[in-house]
Amino acid sequence: MEKRKLGNSGIEVAPLALGGNVFGWTIDEPTSFKIVDGFIDAGFNLVDTADVYSRWQAGHIGGESEAIIGNWLKKSGKRDKVVLATKVGMDMGGENKGLSQKHIFKSVEDSLKRLQTDYIDLYQSHKDDPDTPQEETLAAYAELVKQGKIRVIGASNYSAARLAEALSISEQKGYPVYQTLQPEYNLYAREGYEKELEPFCVQRGIGVITYFSLASGFLRGKYRAESDFGKSVRGGSMKRFLNERGFKILAALDEVSKQQNATQAQIALTWLMARKGVSAPIVSATNLEQLNDILKSVDVKLDSSAIDKLNQASEWK
Repeated sequence: MEKRKLGNSGIEVAPLALGGNVFGWTIDEPTSFKIVDGFIDAGFNLVDTADVYSRWQAGHIGGESEAIIGNWLKKSGKRDKVVLATKVGMDMGGENKGLSQKHIFKSVEDSLKRLQTDYIDLYQSHKDDPDTPQEETLAAYAELVKQGKIRVIGASNYSAARLAEALSISEQKGYPVYQTLQPEYNLYAREGYEKELEPFCVQRGIGVITYFSLASGFLRGKYRAESDFGKSVRGGSMKRFLNERGFKILAALDEVSKQQNATQAQIALTWLMARKGVSAPIVSATNLEQLNDILKSVDVKLDSSAIDKLNQASEWK
């Protein structure tokens, strides 16, 4: 299988990442184990989670996803087959949030304990923290790299300007450099990434790991009317996509998927993987059938006319 580098880190990953946001939220631990096993056994390796998953669920405190992945790592013994990515910075309750040195040092220990591992391959700033100097954040990461607790760092939900500032500080001070960016990006949500972040990441060689790669499931093609919202926990959030542009995108996906004898989800992911600078779209699955459908996207090849059709249907300019 084709492997892509995470920025200039030397770490290579298969062109799809498994999202751990659903672990302990919409699927239980045994089902999560089956999903991770299926993903790794198929030759993929990048598993992405965050300390805050799934704190939004009633009765949860955060860390549920990491704990399940840690239990899987212990049971499977497959740590060497996984590029493990997690994040820090979201509100974990009280003063436990942001990217201060104090919070990062505490959070990495908590994550390592839950993940039952002694190192994290990719440690990501989950969102920008304007209240903490970037130099403090990057110095904290430098110490963790020195200690061997993290290998490389990445950013999520950063603007191009703040990312550029961080790279400049790292280069001046000799701190670790953000090797990846995790932005929201898919056929529907294009402008926020393509306008400034895409050219910057391509120019600087930053690997891009997209989240909401299937627009919370909208690009699977199963939500076409309000009567479809009950099909999943996320159904209620689909209303924002049911507009003229959303229907144009679905029509293009239907047409290209029919031509390629592929599913709409496979086409939407293949479009992302063909985008310059994208290392691996993040996708989540709640059952093995869904996972297998997603993984087949790496075998789909889109010609220029198919890509043009999808680009035109989803254009934002």
